[in-house]
Amino acid sequence: MRTTVGIIGAGPAGLLLARLLHRAGIDSVVLESRDRAYVEHRQRAGILEQGTVDVLREAGAGRRMEREGLRHDGIELRFGRRRHRVDLPGLTGGRSVTVYAQTEVCKDLIALQLEEGGPLLFGAEALAVEGAEGDRPRIPFRHQGREDVLECDYVVGCDGFWGVARKAFPAAVSRVFERSYPYAWLGVLADVAPSHDELVYARHDRGFALLSMRPPVARRRPCGEAAPLSVESFVSRLYLQVPADAKAEEWSDDAVWAELETRSATDDGWTLERGPITQKSVTPMRSFVHEPMRHGRLFLAGDAAHIVPPTGAKGLNLAVGDAVTFVRALVHQRETGSPGLLDAYSTTCLRRVWQAERFSYDMTTLLHRAPDATDFDARLQLARLERIATSRAAETDLAEAYTSFSLD
Repeated sequence: MRTTVGIIGAGPAGLLLARLLHRAGIDSVVLESRDRAYVEHRQRAGILEQGTVDVLREAGAGRRMEREGLRHDGIELRFGRRRHRVDLPGLTGGRSVTVYAQTEVCKDLIALQLEEGGPLLFGAEALAVEGAEGDRPRIPFRHQGREDVLECDYVVGCDGFWGVARKAFPAAVSRVFERSYPYAWLGVLADVAPSHDELVYARHDRGFALLSMRPPVARRRPCGEAAPLSVESFVSRLYLQVPADAKAEEWSDDAVWAELETRSATDDGWTLERGPITQKSVTPMRSFVHEPMRHGRLFLAGDAAHIVPPTGAKGLNLAVGDAVTFVRALVHQRETGSPGLLDAYSTTCLRRVWQAERFSYDMTTLLHRAPDATDFDARLQLARLERIATSRAAETDLAEAYTSFSLD
């Protein structure tokens, strides 16, 4: 099998990359080790930056997002039982964010790829990346019980932290920067309308809490399959800071709701709506960057190259930035004959990555209470939050980082 760009992984980075390449007239093949159902249902991030929304629109993948996504023009910070709203468009010249789950982005891109794009092979396990230093890198893979080889001009590893692409980088050229955090997130899905119409980031002495949501789910009325859709099922996505070794099954529904109420409480009569919890999971917190993001004709994108704690909602958005950067560079080479942008791929991406790492770290340490935190640490957190609430410059810095890092 032969193609121009071999893509390992059908997460948001790999799928968007294939879509953008198709729109640019460049052929590709996507190898995904999991089946379609797994890819379309793994729960991940749900906040799209302005730049990500714009890219999906331009790629022809934004129709359902426009219809079902929830545009948010602000976020709310809570601390000391107070509320402070950050006006995103007012501070950034019009930028906002959109609540639209990664699962839905993947569904949209998969449908487009299967209908219009190049081969997308599910259950195709990439075994290695060979010959990255030469002109014809190869990806040996296993599909439907048979072994085959995909020959490419370029390989882009979008296969996550545990994938084979990053392992193909020689140890002599690889540098890893990482930090593990002494806490995790307990995330729950609940069948209840959101208690607030924008995301709430709450700092409390007992730990962090986040009140988020998913767009309403359309369900058929019970009178039959031919009945019209009724958009009445609301879903809240809620998070609690828990110890790093916590288990989801250790938390009863009542304990989750009680802790959410305590950490998000205010003095103005606001109440938290409760409902049936349908899912619980624990997400570890870590920061990770691999440098460089390119070796020969092998490029890394998304979680294969970098991971951020979820506090800043940057993971999916960084993956989008990587895909855009690679396609722009490849198109530039085709049109001008110059490999300059491809040669600069790692440097270009890492500038954005490290700014996102910095912002995610700042948001995480601003809102979470470390196990060994002192009263002094707590007062510094409150002072930082007070600064954001009272300084337009500090508030603008947060809003600009939250809504988008430049893809230019």
